[in-house]
Amino acid sequence: MEQYTIKRPDSIKKRKRIGTGPSAGGGKTAGRGHKGQKARSGSRYRAWFEGGQMPLQRRVPKRGFNNIFKKYYQIVNVEQINKLELNEINPETLFKSGLIKDSSKLIKILGNGDFNKSVKITADSFSAGAMNKIKNAGGEAIIRKNAAEKK
Repeated sequence: MEQYTIKRPDSIKKRKRIGTGPSAGGGKTAGRGHKGQKARSGSRYRAWFEGGQMPLQRRVPKRGFNNIFKKYYQIVNVEQINKLELNEINPETLFKSGLIKDSSKLIKILGNGDFNKSVKITADSFSAGAMNKIKNAGGEAIIRKNAAEKK
């Protein structure tokens, strides 16, 4: 098979090069209408440009403040951990038990509910109440090493 015998597939078509003018085969204006910005060659404007009208993103009122440095924690209460039949709790075990959605994101343990197990818990942050309940039950609260790096 030689290169000059290979046929281009029908799904790949060359784009039609439209030239204006009576001899180009596309008619006088080649489907561009008469004059105006879109009739000119090299005419481009952004999809959200509204022809000088006040754009939508400036017409809509803005409120509030979004802090780009805020850290978002996945929250787990000690009461939920108390129900688990494990003696060592880490992000992977919390994920497998369905208490968190992503083990790589930040996790905070809160002190809501009763806690009476001697458990070793690893998380990114602990509330003071959770820390006291874990220590009083004879457990251990370990803060994950890379907690400061994550957001």
